Amino acid sequence: MLWGLAATAAGQDTWRLASPDGQVTLTVRLADLGGTADYPAGKVRLYYAVGYGAGPDAVAVVDWSPLGIVRDDTSFLDDLRFIKADDPRTVRDEYTMITGKRKDCLDVGREQVLHFATPAGARLELVLRAYNVGVAFRYRFPETDATVRRVTNEATGFAIPAGARCWMMPYDKPGTYTPAYEVYYQSDIAPGTPSPNPTGWALPALYQVGDGRAWALITESGLENYFGARLESAAPQGVYRLRMPDPADGNGTGDIAPVSTLPWATPWRLILVGRGLGPIVESTLVTSLARPSIVEKTDWIRPGRVAWSWWSDQDSPQDHDKLKNFIDLAAEMKWEYTLIDANWTIMKHGTVDDLITYAQRRNVGVLLWYNSGGPHNIVSERPRGMMYFPSIRQQEFKRLAEWGVKGVKVDFFQSDKQNIIGLYHDICRDAAEAKIMVNFHGCTIPRGWQRTYPHLMTMEAVRGEECYIFDAEYPDRAPAYNTIMPFTRNAIGSMDYTPVAFTDNRYPHRTTYGHELALTVVFESGWLHFADSVESYRSLPRAVKDYLKEVPVAWDRTRFIAGHPGGYVVIARQKGDAWYVGGINGLPTETTVQVPLSFLPAGKFKMVRITDGRSDHDFRSDNETVTADQTVTIPMRPFGGFVLRFSQGWF
Repeated sequence: MLWGLAATAAGQDTWRLASPDGQVTLTVRLADLGGTADYPAGKVRLYYAVGYGAGPDAVAVVDWSPLGIVRDDTSFLDDLRFIKADDPRTVRDEYTMITGKRKDCLDVGREQVLHFATPAGARLELVLRAYNVGVAFRYRFPETDATVRRVTNEATGFAIPAGARCWMMPYDKPGTYTPAYEVYYQSDIAPGTPSPNPTGWALPALYQVGDGRAWALITESGLENYFGARLESAAPQGVYRLRMPDPADGNGTGDIAPVSTLPWATPWRLILVGRGLGPIVESTLVTSLARPSIVEKTDWIRPGRVAWSWWSDQDSPQDHDKLKNFIDLAAEMKWEYTLIDANWTIMKHGTVDDLITYAQRRNVGVLLWYNSGGPHNIVSERPRGMMYFPSIRQQEFKRLAEWGVKGVKVDFFQSDKQNIIGLYHDICRDAAEAKIMVNFHGCTIPRGWQRTYPHLMTMEAVRGEECYIFDAEYPDRAPAYNTIMPFTRNAIGSMDYTPVAFTDNRYPHRTTYGHELALTVVFESGWLHFADSVESYRSLPRAVKDYLKEVPVAWDRTRFIAGHPGGYVVIARQKGDAWYVGGINGLPTETTVQVPLSFLPAGKFKMVRITDGRSDHDFRSDNETVTADQTVTIPMRPFGGFVLRFSQGWF
């Protein structure tokens, strides 16, 4: 067997767990590694390493990295005594998702639990898992104790091997609207590069090792009763250690150190691993490690397309007549929803009740915006205070259900402290009781919650198209940034980027019309908010409008075709008998891509192709009959893009 328990000399214990296919290995040592990196000499501590491949193709994904955790009553760093190692067992997570990369999910791995004790007898369990697409581990305090304990430090680190190349996002500095995971990624940087922000590096972090022989993505899952982790700014000798939130996050509210009675478990520390980028783009391991769904009946949960007025007219959520036009647009385009954004409580020319009634007559569902604050933000947009206080929140959800409102967009959380992580969970639980769907904005990253709460349709945590209003840098940064997101932020969960804006806002686009259209497939979100104006969508060519009337937002399967972060990306997604392919170019030069059609089943398919036209601001569309043994060649304009739709019938 490739997994199991082995002993080394000098009392240094080693445990090695391998994935079912034997390609991914997670090794743990209780040893003195003084002289390695900056680890202390004369201290026997826990360390781990991750490898990928076998024989001459083997590559180190994570070099020896620190483990350990400290509570206010005891330290699980030094002088740990090994108690026992449970026999490795197979773990199998098979479930159905309403949103996400695929409908039917299955992840099979191997698990082993290592048991340790301090000299005073306090117990620690280190839970290890190895899958064909990565590894995960968490700490667990198994005793039962009603005394509230506090974690004051988690020593976990990630030693990225020398020679690796990294794509990492600096963590936000605390501010009125931050942290919100809306900083640009630093591309192709060396391990150990310090963050430009003293607040650290955000998850997820992407890197390649072994001259591209393997890729890895560091993130976490199963976050419940704990803080949301980030990485320290400095990484001496490439060792990126976890750090707690900044005291100023969330307007200074909440403690940076998490507390709980025992038993207690940390989130999963997760490292996705693959020979190329495909396993990272396609993986469902983030949701597989999260708690199963708490919702029994899900027939009321419906992904869909959303007409959104705020991007093209920031005052429109306060104007009944303007919003009515977006309801009409949604009905014309066969989109399921319209979003009424901030400050709808001070509406002129009519009321929100009038709009809900009108939308219901047009068979369009209504989504309403809410401020999450509370004392954790100072943003004045309203309604405010309805989501923070439990009794008020529950009453508000009850009222929305009576009105026939389908969902809420809750904004401005600005913290990953334990108190705000708890607020996310409380909102999701109360919304489930009222059968109200949820979208989080100004928020943290996904950590598998869409499995636990299938009515959580999407989350922001991305620098989306709203930045054409606020950020003069954004037009130049967006093309390459868009090609990084499928390998990082969107790889870990649904992403509300609010795409597909063809017209210009304050700062004009550099992306082409084809690039914008392709984001419907390249990016995944359970609610797809179309950002542009009524006039823009109504003026589109017929082929493009027909495509936007049909494009799904919940997928049966996802396939990575080709790409590289910062360069270009091509992704295929299946819904029923139809397949959709989206491709975008992040480069200022023309790029030609080859799209093998091997993902199609046997038989003839009608392929509708929509690409850029002769300029950045028009389209070219055609169709032909194709089979799975063909390859389609598509040249993309600088910052351009395309979509393909395959079916055995016409639109």
